[in-house]
Amino acid sequence: MMRVDSKDELKELVDNDLIEDMTEIYKQYATDNIKNIYDSYEGRALDNATIDGRLMGLPATSLDSAPTMVWVRQDWLDLLGIHLDADGDGAIKLDDVEKTAEEFLKRDPGQTGKPVGIPFVNTLNTTDYNGSAYTMLGVASTKGSFPQYWMKGKDGSIVYGSTTKETKQMLGVMADWFKKGIIDPQFGTRTFDDITALYTNGQCGIAFGPWHIPDWGLGNVKQKDKNAKFTAYTLEDADGKVNVAHANPANQFIVVRKGYEHPELAVKIVNLFYDKLANDKNVGTSMPEAAKYQENGVDGSTRPFNIEVNSATSLLDDYSDIVRGIKGEISLDQVRTTESKNNIKSIQTYLSDMDTDNVTAWSKYHSRINGVGLIDKLTRENKFVWMTPAYSGTTPSMKQTWANLTKMEQESFIKIVTGAEPLNYFDTFVSNWKKQGGDQVIQEIKDEVASKK
Repeated sequence: MMRVDSKDELKELVDNDLIEDMTEIYKQYATDNIKNIYDSYEGRALDNATIDGRLMGLPATSLDSAPTMVWVRQDWLDLLGIHLDADGDGAIKLDDVEKTAEEFLKRDPGQTGKPVGIPFVNTLNTTDYNGSAYTMLGVASTKGSFPQYWMKGKDGSIVYGSTTKETKQMLGVMADWFKKGIIDPQFGTRTFDDITALYTNGQCGIAFGPWHIPDWGLGNVKQKDKNAKFTAYTLEDADGKVNVAHANPANQFIVVRKGYEHPELAVKIVNLFYDKLANDKNVGTSMPEAAKYQENGVDGSTRPFNIEVNSATSLLDDYSDIVRGIKGEISLDQVRTTESKNNIKSIQTYLSDMDTDNVTAWSKYHSRINGVGLIDKLTRENKFVWMTPAYSGTTPSMKQTWANLTKMEQESFIKIVTGAEPLNYFDTFVSNWKKQGGDQVIQEIKDEVASKK
């Protein structure tokens, strides 16, 4: 048994008849809880591991962790008397971001003498909300744009999100921001670490990123400035809705060698880690070594399978546990995961002293209460408009053309944003993209989708 890290590898193993068909084994051995976890993705997870109607591996799961958030220095807002989000719904508009950025640039609340506009990575986009730090995914959402996603058009056709008129509109916003200095003037040249340093040094106070960016990025700001506090917002469109995309199914799979005598062990290991250890309240007695492993929060790489198999709602389920645990509505023994138990302790430390020097306590409060708390609020208030990707994977011709097409896209977008080319250059990019392999890829996707039907 082993893990493979792409759908392409899974297909190659199937084409060469090297791995076991897990269809009946999964049905027979997976626990009800494990089946419920996979079913919570409405077919998207298992479908990604299914080839020619047969389940050929056990997929990892990829949670919806949308939206990309706008993290703003709250201590700077307070200092300058700026009141964002007057209605308190957690959603703001592009104009709010622009005006706040202009005030931060003009009044330099970090007192560095060299404030900088909002920095973005040169790749600009991603299809992974978990990896959305410093991307323009949030800006794109306000225009209903989903760059790099394969979408279904209104007529049922396959559309590449980077080539739509909505993406052109989004680039127009970015180009206008760059011209006004709202965007970092060195956009396109800074490394990821360079960008993080701008926040750490107090040169910028607005960051686009996922709910967990305080845990590994913005925590550096707190380390440097003990007064630093952030508030998370999301961007809404003109109709007050937050446009988001479902996560592409995970590209990690557990596969079993063809002919192995006990293929059911793969399912049993998944049962153990993601059902029994997660849900058995007596595990401390029945499996003390495993319970200790859980308690210590040991890195996933020490498991037999380093994958995650969690329900589609687990992020919000954990948030519910954390909130109820902080309030004392449930005991730590009733909290589902060790990670949540540890987070409750950290957040309680922060709440007892919001000026604490404990960066972990600061980070967990910001990521869970501010970050996931916002996702929970927007979910309950039905603010999200979800787009389900039409396809994820690699077609035959993509293996030859995709690197060049991606490079063309990235370079074209940078030129438009920085003003090296006018906005209408986008039409030239789309035309070239189609001619140099894009149309062929779309046809292959159409054929693959039709064959599954």
